[in-house]
Amino acid sequence: MTAARTVVVKYGGHAMTEPALRRAFARDVVRLREEGLRPVVVHGGGPQIGAELDRRGIKTPFLNGLRVTGPSALDVVRMVLAGRVQPELVGLLNEHGPYAVGLSGEDARTLTAERRYAEVAGERVDLGLVGDVARVDTALLELLLDHGHIPVLSSLGRGEDGQVYNVNADTAAGAVAAALRAETLVVLTDVPGLYADWPRSERVVDRIGAGELERMLPGLSGGMGPKMEACLRAVRAGVRSARVLDGRSPHALRAGLAGSAGAAGPAGRTGTASVGTTVLPDGR
Repeated sequence: MTAARTVVVKYGGHAMTEPALRRAFARDVVRLREEGLRPVVVHGGGPQIGAELDRRGIKTPFLNGLRVTGPSALDVVRMVLAGRVQPELVGLLNEHGPYAVGLSGEDARTLTAERRYAEVAGERVDLGLVGDVARVDTALLELLLDHGHIPVLSSLGRGEDGQVYNVNADTAAGAVAAALRAETLVVLTDVPGLYADWPRSERVVDRIGAGELERMLPGLSGGMGPKMEACLRAVRAGVRSARVLDGRSPHALRAGLAGSAGAAGPAGRTGTASVGTTVLPDGR
């Protein structure tokens, strides 16, 4: 089986907080494997991390969709990702067979990170221990895939100096998809897709080329910025398509990959998931 059939899925939002959606997601990922694809799941844990930080009274503002992360916040991030979110997801996947293997971007230096800064009002702002992905070592991921496993990767990376960084899960998924030359990157989120003119319009862009997306990117706000940046990075590196799907709908992953055009139900929580937004390389 070739790496061209690899699908990288960023798992987040309501899909990872509501029990029915968690189970539907796990079943869908295993079905992809059963159908001959090679799924890789990259997860964050924003809601769970936020709840634990609040419980401890640790304030972590967001800048350009990225969580400012100090040393105490990083300890919480590592604990929640590796000790809570990942074991639960691995357990749900393995209810359907002995497939899933959990690992962190720190393991075997899968993700080498470098310090990331935000630009606010034209000035560079320190985000603390937030990292961008400088390099992906795919050896461990490919070994697991070649043996029929489903890698479940936490979005942490280690710098050349040994410092651990909190890497946005969208960013990590885009970098992993690019390094594996995946067929598709799928990003599950809590909105129907990329809005054409938010907040003036709720019209969702069905398809967009890399060049047009790059022009839109500076104007995107909140968490959509890192998501679309990850999609752009992936398709520019050879990934055939990247899709942003509404993870509030059951089986959004399979419906999106199948190109279903069914409309979601109220609040995107029932019915068949829409196809969201597909990002394509220029010329396709």
